[in-house]
Amino acid sequence: MSSEYREVFLQLLKELRLSKGLTQVQVAGRLKVPQSFVSKYEMGERRLDFVETVLFCEALGISI
Repeated sequence: MSSEYREVFLQLLKELRLSKGLTQVQVAGRLKVPQSFVSKYEMGERRLDFVETVLFCEALGISI
């Protein structure tokens, strides 16, 4: 069941990024990471820990 929640979370991150009109490159720039990191987050190839989630939300201009 946890994989279902993870998929929902990852989809939410992507939808939030898109709703803000941001590209993966722009978010990566704000996070000071390569674009591939953002792609891997969204695809579930890389797991976000809590601190990374907070930083990702800040990069999108939203609260956690």
